[in-house]
Formats: sequence, structure tokens, C-alpha cells
Amino acid sequence: MKYELDQAQELSAQIAQAIRDGIMEGSLIVDQRLPSESDLCEQFQVSRPTVREALKRLAAQNLIRTQRGASGGAFVNRLSFEDAYGQQITTSTLLLSMNAVSFETACEARFAMEQACVALAAQRRTPDQLAAMRAEIHRQSQPGLSDEGFCASDVAFHRALVDAAGNPVMSYQLAGAVEAIEPLMNMITFTARKREKIVELHTRIADALEAQDDATTQAVLEQLADHTLELAREVARMRCKTG
Repeated sequence: MKYELDQAQELSAQIAQAIRDGIMEGSLIVDQRLPSESDLCEQFQVSRPTVREALKRLAAQNLIRTQRGASGGAFVNRLSFEDAYGQQITTSTLLLSMNAVSFETACEARFAMEQACVALAAQRRTPDQLAAMRAEIHRQSQPGLSDEGFCASDVAFHRALVDAAGNPVMSYQLAGAVEAIEPLMNMITFTARKREKIVELHTRIADALEAQDDATTQAVLEQLADHTLELAREVARMRCKTG
């Protein structure tokens, strides 16, 4: 079967999209071997470098894997939510940076989505997830921790909270919110915040989750959202004074 490509558009991107569509529609199934490079060249009427570029695009999205040897080739991958986290985070980061989303908008979105996890997290959190939160709280309490280390620990704490909901679809959707929006918010507020306050709020969240008290968890998370917004306003006021 031959495919008609739009010569005015990037050919490798169109080939990658055609193969991606086949995977999504089920005509190409998990572990199925794709046609050889020469067969793809004939199907799409393009050069081998163009086909290879298309396959690289698909491999970068974890949609295919390549194997060497006599029985090698390109095969359809079984994509997992974990495999897709990186792409979700990258896309969210690019959207935020390119569209100059305001701090208030980012904060509103991040905490609203995180609130959606709380009721489930209170019921489903595991001992390991609680231990992960406690470990990050302990790390955040260390006086020698750098600003970068504190921000990374903050992200890890909230990622554990999201994952405690025990819903991989929610974890995937919130990966961008936690790991793209949270660093942006930290970058803006870190000069004004008091670590002790963050540690206190995180401790209260972990305590409420351990007690399976979703109402208290929701309330403390709302306090954290309000505190974060106030920090951003304080930073803005300080900049106005020095500007």
C-alpha cells in the first residue's frame, strides 16, 4: 500500500504520524514488527534517511523499540503511564513557558487538580508513600539543604501525594502539574518563603493522610495554596519597592 504525503510538509513527521495512527487504531498491535526500512521507503515513496528520522521520532515517544540481529527490527511498544510521564512533563513545561501563564493561573490549576487526589489518597495511601512523604519532610528540615534541593524535595513530596491516590490516569495527568508547575512556583517564591512554614504544612498533610482524614487534608492543602499565593504577592511587592 502506498501513501500520499504532502510534499510541502515535513515528510518524516507525516510518516511518524501515519504509523502512530496505526498503533492508536489497533491496526499495529503491541510487539508487532513494523515493515522493514526498505518496505517503508516503498510505501511512503521516500528515502531511507527520511524513514529513519520518522522511526527516531516514534522511538523518542516510546511508541516503538528497535532490536538488532537476524530477528531484529522495529517493534510496537507497550506504552505505560510511567513511560509517558516525561513527555507529559516536557509538554506542560513548554506550554507554560511559551504562553507566559501567570503565577495565579498556574497556582489555581495545580492546587485544584491536586485537591482532586486527596479523597482517594486518604483512603489508598500506602505505608511506602507515607514514608516517602516523611522522608521529604525530614530532608526539608535539614539546615544545610540548598534552595535547589529544597525545591526538588517539595516536588517529590507532592508527587508522592498525587501517587497516593492509586490512580495511574490521574498520576499521568498531574505529572505536568506537579513537576512542571511546582518548579515554576518555587522559582518565584523561594526568596520569600520560610522553610519552617512549608515543613509545618507538609507535616500536617502527611498526618491527615495517615489518619485517613481527607477533610483535614483538603483544608491544609487549601492553606498551602493561600500561603503560596501570598508569597508570590510579597515577592511582587518587594520587586516594586526595589524597582
